[in-house]
Amino acid sequence: MSTAMSIDRYLELSARVLTESAAHPGCRRADAAVAAIATALSAGLPLLVCGNGGSASDAMHITGELVGRFLKERRALNCICLASNPAVLTAWSNDYSFETVFSRQVEAYAKPGGVVLGLSTSGNSKNVIRAFEAAHTHGMTTIALTGEGGGALAALSDILIDVPSRVTPQIQQVHLCLYHYICEQVEARLVADGKA
Repeated sequence: MSTAMSIDRYLELSARVLTESAAHPGCRRADAAVAAIATALSAGLPLLVCGNGGSASDAMHITGELVGRFLKERRALNCICLASNPAVLTAWSNDYSFETVFSRQVEAYAKPGGVVLGLSTSGNSKNVIRAFEAAHTHGMTTIALTGEGGGALAALSDILIDVPSRVTPQIQQVHLCLYHYICEQVEARLVADGKA
């Protein structure tokens, strides 16, 4: 007998997490993230985005929307995905440590007043933690997209956006909604202010 979940049940559970997220205080901090990112980008300061696995794909998605466009015609924005350069990732990880592969790039691209956005469903990804530590050293704001509670990233985040779930795929589904909202609002704010 199959124990597979039906599509109806899967969508029902996904909708439940989205509904719970709408009322969750952590997800309400998305507006604080919009303000921090828009402030940095309007000044030409960098948004550095990192994550592993599916969260690395999300990091690329975010930078793609902001370097390219989300909904409005505008200038390119200064966003870099720290998971997207295979030469840097493999050389540094091979010669030194995968744990420091993002913090090394923060060191390269950091500007005081910029932002590091880290995605980690557990909140415990060591290389994202190290990136946040490096960000603070360089005077950058840290924003985390995580699962419930934020894990170790909670203490290192200036803005913690945690989804009320501990199920990785459900967390990632909500992350997609959250970062699409953030991209839309950052873009709208910069265009309205004549900064994009």
